Amino acid sequence: MVKITLKDGSVKEYDKGITVKQVAESISAGLARAALAAEINGEVKDLSTVIDEDCTLNLLTFESDGGKHAFRHTASHVLAQAVKRLYPSAKLAIGPAIENGFYYDFDIDQPFTAESLEKIEKEMEKIVKEDLAIERFTLPRDEAIKFMEEKGEPYKVELINDLPEDAVISFYKQGEFTDLCAGPHVPSTGKIKAFKLTQVAGAYWRGNEKNKMLQRIYGTAFPKKNELEEYLAKLEEAKKRDHNKLGRELEYFTTVDYIGQGLPVLMPKGAKVIQILQRFVEDEEERRGYMLTKTPYMAKRELYKISGHWDHYRDGMFIMGDPNSFEDEKAEIFALRPMTCPFQFQVYLARLRSYRDLPMRFNETSTLFRNEASGEMHGLIRVRQFTISEGHLACMPEQLEDEFAGCVDLALYMLRTLGLDEDVSYRFSKWDPNNKEKYIGTAEQWEEVQGRMREILDDLKIPYTEAAGEAAFYGPKLDIQIKNVYGKEDTLITIQIDFLLAEKFGMVYVDRDGQKKHPYVIHRTSIGCYERTLALLIEKYAGALPTWLAPVQVKLLPIIDKHHEYAEEVRKLLQSKGIRVENDLRNEKIGFKIREAQMEKVPYMLVIGDKEVENRQVAVRSRKEGDMGPMALDAFINKITEEIATKAR
Repeated sequence: MVKITLKDGSVKEYDKGITVKQVAESISAGLARAALAAEINGEVKDLSTVIDEDCTLNLLTFESDGGKHAFRHTASHVLAQAVKRLYPSAKLAIGPAIENGFYYDFDIDQPFTAESLEKIEKEMEKIVKEDLAIERFTLPRDEAIKFMEEKGEPYKVELINDLPEDAVISFYKQGEFTDLCAGPHVPSTGKIKAFKLTQVAGAYWRGNEKNKMLQRIYGTAFPKKNELEEYLAKLEEAKKRDHNKLGRELEYFTTVDYIGQGLPVLMPKGAKVIQILQRFVEDEEERRGYMLTKTPYMAKRELYKISGHWDHYRDGMFIMGDPNSFEDEKAEIFALRPMTCPFQFQVYLARLRSYRDLPMRFNETSTLFRNEASGEMHGLIRVRQFTISEGHLACMPEQLEDEFAGCVDLALYMLRTLGLDEDVSYRFSKWDPNNKEKYIGTAEQWEEVQGRMREILDDLKIPYTEAAGEAAFYGPKLDIQIKNVYGKEDTLITIQIDFLLAEKFGMVYVDRDGQKKHPYVIHRTSIGCYERTLALLIEKYAGALPTWLAPVQVKLLPIIDKHHEYAEEVRKLLQSKGIRVENDLRNEKIGFKIREAQMEKVPYMLVIGDKEVENRQVAVRSRKEGDMGPMALDAFINKITEEIATKAR
C-alpha cells in the first residue's frame, strides 16, 4: 500500500502501482475529467504516472499554471504533427508552452503564410478529433540519437547531445508522430478543444543570431471555445494599445533600418515625455538626499576587469576596436558602458570616507549600451541604447535595511504616481548554486547575503516570489516585474544588494573604532529604463497620457481667421503658466480640427469663436469629461494647473 497526501491535507491509501488518473477517478468523475496533469512531491507529471511510494499529490486542472502548461504543451505537439503531415520535409526544433499560449520552431524552405496557418489549423482539428492517446517512453542516449537521426531531425539530435550524461531522455508519441520531450502532456489530443494559431515570426535557432533563422508559429489553446474567443478579443484590444504601433502613430518615436535595430529615434513628443519624467525623478531623488553625478559613456577595459563585467558580461557589451586585440594586454581597448556602478564608485573613491559620511546616495540619469540579441528587441521595451534612472548607495551594515527600504519606498512612490503600482509583481532573484562560474563570491557569502535580503523583504511585507539564477553576478536583487499588453514580462525596476564590488574597488570607510571597513552597496533604479517606462505608459493609457505627462496638454482651435489674434494671446498666456500648448491655425473646418486633436489624445481642446473672443472665454472640450462649455480663461487655467500640480490621472 502507498499513502497519498492530497492538497487538502487528507491522506488516502491505495495499492502500490496505481496511476495518477486512477487516483483522480477514485475521488470524483468530474475531477478525473478536468485533471490534465499532477504535481507529485512538487514535480509536475503526466496522469499516466505510476505511484509506487508514499507521496504528496496535487491534481492540476486548467485553472492551475501546471495544468495550463501541460495543456498548451500538448497543443504545440498537435501543431508540430499537423505541420509534419502537411510539410513532411519540415525539420522540428523546439515547441514549448509559454504564458498565454505556445509556439513551435520549424526549419522549412517555404515561408508560412496566413493561408498556411488556416491549412495547418484544419489539420490540427482532424488530429484533435482523432483523439490520439499520448504515450511517454524513454531511450538510452545512443538509441535516442539513432532514432532521431533516422527521422531526419538534426535539431533534436543536437539537443540530445547537449543533455547531461545522466539525463533521462524521454519521448512522447501520438499516432504516427513522436517528439523528443520532457513533458508533461495531457492524456490525449482530444483534450485540446479550442485553439488558434496567431502569428508567424522569425527566430534564430537557440536564440543565437549566428545560427539559422527558423520559422516560429505562435498559438494559444483553451478547453472551451468561449474562453478562446474571450482571449482573442483581449488580444485585439492589446494590438490597439501596442506601443510599437500606437507610439509610432502618435509620433512618439520611429525607427530607421540604416540606423540600426534597437536604436529608436525619439520624436519631439516622446522626447518631451522622457524629459518630464527625468526632471520629476531627479527632483524627487534630490529631495531624498541623493547627489547627482555625470560620468563617461565609455571606459577602458581595465575598469570592467576590476568590476568583473569583462569576465561575466562581455558578450553584452559594445567593445570598440579590433576584436583580435581584445586579449592583447598591451592594447588600449575601450567599451561603451552597460552600467554606471564602476563609474560612480570613483566618486566615492575620490577621498577617504568616514562612517559619518554614510550613507552616501549617488544618482545619475545614465545612458547605457547593451548588445541585445536581435530577436529580443521590441519597440521601446528592449533596446540597445537606453536611459535609466540609476543610483548607488554606500552604507554600513546596520544601515542596510533602512536604505533598502528607502529604495523600495522611492520605487513605489514612482509607480503610484505613474499609475503602474497595481500592474507589477515582485521577484526575489537569487544565485544558482549549480552554475557558480556565472557569479563572483563564495557560496557562504551568497547564502548569508540572500538570507539578509529575505529578512528585509519579509520585514517590508513585500509579496515576492523567488527565482534562482536571476541574480546579478555580484549579488541578489529585488526585481519589480511588469507585463506588456501581450503578457510578456520584463523587469521595470531593480534593487540589488552588492557585497563584493566595494572590496574589488578598494572602497572603504573609517568606522567608529578607527578600522577601515568595506561598505555594502545598493544598486537601484527608481523608475527603471525611461524608454521602457514610456512604452508601458503608452500601453497602460492607450496613448492618452495623464495631463501632467502629456507632451501637448492643450490644443487651441480657432474657428476662422479672425479668431487667430485672440487664440495667439491665449497661447502666450498658457505658455507663461508652464502649460504645453499648440495653436491650430490651419484653414480647416472646426469639426476636422476637433477630430484630429482627439486622435492625438490631447487632454484639452479650447475652441475659440466669436462669443469666446467677445467674452474673453474659451469653450472647453475635455478628453475625459467631453464638452464642458464656455469657461473663463482664469478658471480654466486654475483647473488645469491644479490637475498638473497634483499629477492627477
